[in-house]
Amino acid sequence: MGDAYVTTQEDRGAVTPSLAEDGPRSAAPAGSAGSSGSARTWTSRARLGSPRAPRRPRLWFEILLIAVSYWLYSLVRNAVPEQKAAALRNADRVWSLEHTLGLAFEQSVNHAVNSVTWLIVAMNYYYATLHFVITIAVLVWLFRRQPGRYGAARLVLFATTAVALLGYYLFPLAPPRLMHGGSFIDTVLLHETWGSMASGNFKQMSNQYAAMPSMHIGWSLWCGLTIFALARAPWARVLGLLYPTVTLVVIVATANHFWLDAVGGMVCLAFGYAVSYAWYGSLPHRLPTSVPARRRPERPRVLRRPWGAVALRRRPGPSAPSASRPVAPRRSEPDPAAAVPPTPPGT
Repeated sequence: MGDAYVTTQEDRGAVTPSLAEDGPRSAAPAGSAGSSGSARTWTSRARLGSPRAPRRPRLWFEILLIAVSYWLYSLVRNAVPEQKAAALRNADRVWSLEHTLGLAFEQSVNHAVNSVTWLIVAMNYYYATLHFVITIAVLVWLFRRQPGRYGAARLVLFATTAVALLGYYLFPLAPPRLMHGGSFIDTVLLHETWGSMASGNFKQMSNQYAAMPSMHIGWSLWCGLTIFALARAPWARVLGLLYPTVTLVVIVATANHFWLDAVGGMVCLAFGYAVSYAWYGSLPHRLPTSVPARRRPERPRVLRRPWGAVALRRRPGPSAPSASRPVAPRRSEPDPAAAVPPTPPGT
């Protein structure tokens, strides 16, 4: 227990003389700084309330934020005018550029995979479902196991998606399956598989000419890098790297994207990481795994007295010393009895 001092409402600055003279009795030990210097730095920043310090996420807020954000993303994406003529011209330009580079392989992959019915059907469902399932699963995993890194990783995903909307507006692009004379196969329409918003019965619910950049690549690469950087099990890290690789094959085989659309998704993801780094001052995987819970300031006890209310506070005792100022050692008063010489016997 530390020493108590009294502050009245009439004079907040009044402190008892004995406590005013009394300071910290000992300095903090020199070796108190342990090996967790980085975690302590982020802890102190969180206590100061810095907006750039990692904070403990709240479940209800995250669910609401993700739901509203995806709704706004879908709304804006579908509100972009479907500029069919411009989108088809841009598709011809992209296809011509890939021929110039000698990397126009999408049509060959599309026809080869479509010849294996079970494989192309599986890819159709992969394209329609895992894009959302894996992304949400990684967010939940971060929320539960890596709360200190969740906010920074989520910011990467959100910034990546936001800048993709700008690409949909500035560069409308038709997917290969909608090109004139491209001889691409719309695998969803041909095999009548369920779930794709890009063709079939659901094509009226989604902008058909928002192929650049590919968010299937942007989101899957975010998932893969996050798992690779933070997972401990080697098999999980390998699966993290395989996921965006398989996604690239799927978007090309189903004729939903050019491989250059995947490059656009990677550029958007790099922008997302740059935004997160600028805000937090570090990449997500370098932040502390967890953040401490916020402590509410302790309110002083108030005693009611006839002359007014008295607030009792406590100064930190020897268990929590403060090294802000040195304290001079107390001088012992001489004993008056010791100053008188003893009387010789027989006097």
